[in-house]
Amino acid sequence: MNKKLNVVLCWHMHQPWYRETLDGPYRLPWVYLHAMKDYTDMAAHLEAQPRMRAVVNFAPVLLEQIDDYDRQLQAWLKDARPFDDPLLNQLSGAIPIAEDIAARKKLVMDCSRAHAPRMIDPYPAFAELLGWTKHGHDIDEALLGFLNDQYFFDLLTWYHLSWLGHSLKQTDTARRLMKKARNFDADDRRALLQLIADAFTDLIARYRKLHESGQIEISMSPYGHPIVPLLLDFDSMHCALPDSPSPEASGYPGGGKRACWHIEHGLRVFEDHFGFRPVGMWLSEGGVSEEAVKLIEEYDFRWTASGEGVWHNSCYLSNFGEGQLHSRRTLFKSHHLPDQECRLFFRDDGLSDLIGFEYQGWEADKAAADFVGNLENIADFLADQPSDHVVSIILDGENAWEHYPDNGNAFLQSLYEHLAHSERIKLTTFAEASISTTGLELPHLCAGSWVYGSFSTWIGNPDKNRAWDRLVEAKLAYDAHIDKLPAGKRKAAEQQLAICEGSDWFWWFGDYNPSDSVRDFDELYRQQLKNLHTLLGLAVPANLDEPLSVGGGNAEGGGSMRRGHGQGSGG
Repeated sequence: MNKKLNVVLCWHMHQPWYRETLDGPYRLPWVYLHAMKDYTDMAAHLEAQPRMRAVVNFAPVLLEQIDDYDRQLQAWLKDARPFDDPLLNQLSGAIPIAEDIAARKKLVMDCSRAHAPRMIDPYPAFAELLGWTKHGHDIDEALLGFLNDQYFFDLLTWYHLSWLGHSLKQTDTARRLMKKARNFDADDRRALLQLIADAFTDLIARYRKLHESGQIEISMSPYGHPIVPLLLDFDSMHCALPDSPSPEASGYPGGGKRACWHIEHGLRVFEDHFGFRPVGMWLSEGGVSEEAVKLIEEYDFRWTASGEGVWHNSCYLSNFGEGQLHSRRTLFKSHHLPDQECRLFFRDDGLSDLIGFEYQGWEADKAAADFVGNLENIADFLADQPSDHVVSIILDGENAWEHYPDNGNAFLQSLYEHLAHSERIKLTTFAEASISTTGLELPHLCAGSWVYGSFSTWIGNPDKNRAWDRLVEAKLAYDAHIDKLPAGKRKAAEQQLAICEGSDWFWWFGDYNPSDSVRDFDELYRQQLKNLHTLLGLAVPANLDEPLSVGGGNAEGGGSMRRGHGQGSGG
């Protein structure tokens, strides 16, 4: 029998900072909604299949927000202390249902933000509540004033029930509420909040336990999820996209020190939560460059990873032979740069995108069998050498599942079962594979990300470049005034700058993304920049009142995910 093929399945978990200020209200609810839907389910699937191995990557800024929601939920249950999240305040009754028509319309629209075919329509009572609105897209404002408070409490309850992960929906509380279907009272809503709070209380501990048992490896991204190569050098974008226009600014001032800050602060946050120092780093969005890899090696990280497009561009840059390139054999090798030890792994875009975009419409067992069949074909392709190769499957751990039936429950169950029991596959981690496999020297690394092998999702079009210019202006103001602040304010400004440097703001800018999402992230990004100026004791520049992007497109999956392969400069 041929030796087994090494396979690493890596789930990346991240959300940006959604508070309007460092300690103010949350503008968007995606941290707690994904926590109670996806982060709970992903842990439950691993716990249910002990033979399954995986890597789970966390952005430290997400860990902090999970902690914060945990504290808020406990404080409300204990002392009825209001939340910093508007939806939770309305679900709990901490604030009354608004009488204002505009506020009521916003509440209906907020409770419509879910993938309707999988998260609204399967629940007749929920679908009925939103039926007159066409899932929030056609709201008759004249009717809003005639709706009673019970309508909104039922709507809020169903919205949160629909966002529960499969594992939480199996609880007695969730089953009872879904059976009741309507007329939810204060006790019902408190029971739902208690269920959510219980899930938050042990969420991080569950992943830590899986790591301590050896079943998973936990890795990290830099603290605020910045694109490190772009902090280091805007020109890194031109390796993959030589003709793309740059921002007006020539580069990000002091970007090297800021990259170090994100790594060092991220390590502190990570170790506070998990009790150990990680050996691997998924640089935000798989964004790599030779300078970025050199930097993380200086912090003793043993591995990082990126996308197939980066591998492809790097092969050409390194003058690998056509036969070697097109055979794809080197895609399944770990790599290292000359005179460096940090291993580089490259995701198989096709396999990763099957999970992210294609299998949602398949019957679960057929999809799992097809996926494992593809891996076994790769093992055959590598003949007698599969044990010295690694197939890397890397994708978001939170965004695909709302497009699957039942939050992907049947698919993930079947996938894990097939993977764990295949006689041709050895499930492993990047930390283990960096030791057990022979590294291939990669003479040159072409800077890019897992999306299209370039940085086009974050820089290079007018809207994204304009956002970088606003950030550079804020950073220059920061550099000129930070030393004048007392220690406490200096620390707050430093943290605020880190929030502004996150990758997600730039991800959403562009006319290919939906206008509602673009507006949300545009307004919140500019608010974060305004906060920074205020913390520095400066007047807010007038240009921060001007929208950076308006969107208007219909990006696949609502824009929250991208395929690894693509053409063009933004979508």
